[in-house]
Amino acid sequence: MVAEVSDAHRVNQDGSTEVPLDFPRAWVEFDDPGDEDQRFRCDLTWLTSRYHCIFGQGCKGIDSDSPDAGCCALGAHFADREDEERVLQWSKKLTKEMWQNRSIGKRDGVTVKSGKKERATRVVNGACIFHNSRDFPGGYGCALHHLAEEEGVSFVETKPEVCWQVPMRRDFDTEELPDGTERDIVIITEYDRRGWGSGGHDLNWYCSGNPDAHTASEPVFRTHRDELIALMGEPAYDTLVEYCEAREALMAQVLDRGDRAALLIHPADPEPFSG
Repeated sequence: MVAEVSDAHRVNQDGSTEVPLDFPRAWVEFDDPGDEDQRFRCDLTWLTSRYHCIFGQGCKGIDSDSPDAGCCALGAHFADREDEERVLQWSKKLTKEMWQNRSIGKRDGVTVKSGKKERATRVVNGACIFHNSRDFPGGYGCALHHLAEEEGVSFVETKPEVCWQVPMRRDFDTEELPDGTERDIVIITEYDRRGWGSGGHDLNWYCSGNPDAHTASEPVFRTHRDELIALMGEPAYDTLVEYCEAREALMAQVLDRGDRAALLIHPADPEPFSG
């Protein structure tokens, strides 16, 4: 699964350091409990890491011209028409007290064409139209995120898919077996800089490989439960939890002997790692 190994760390303009894009990872594979023709391949190194979103708590943003926008500087590209329509329906519940750019959205529209078949949220003042500035009384950050809290639902329901997925990455592959049969593989891993395409290398700052964002007290598979269930389904998530918890138990035993390297722990996690 690792294309190449590089020891080169990235040093950003603000002096923060990101770990190399390529490093050894631990993976687990298991059959999808809900689909006998599908198998999951999950990145345990990422899922048991201590990454968490630090938006508003040290995030420098992907664009130096809009540092307060976090990863919202480019707007959100919709996965499909259904994704767009769902977000538009939720946006109708946003009041002017909750959404700084509501008047612009009602006048000019929320979404724009971004390619031949692609659509995205409109960008206003260097950020997604749903982004509220720091000084907005209704709350800093994503208006749709605040709406989810107000409505008592997960932000997975209210925000565009790309917004709640990043930096979780779901890929699809097909594996041909020796007997000539095929099966679908769903890959769950880290959405690193490469996930943004060639332009990802030019982002001003990025979180998933930055030690500044690996300070959570709980691992990713717990803090990102809603996202993982949406990506995998609850039965598959429950199976994943069993493997992650088994890995954590093993990590605790091995770390007691002082052997961190053998566990393929995410290099952005704190040193020494506390299980």
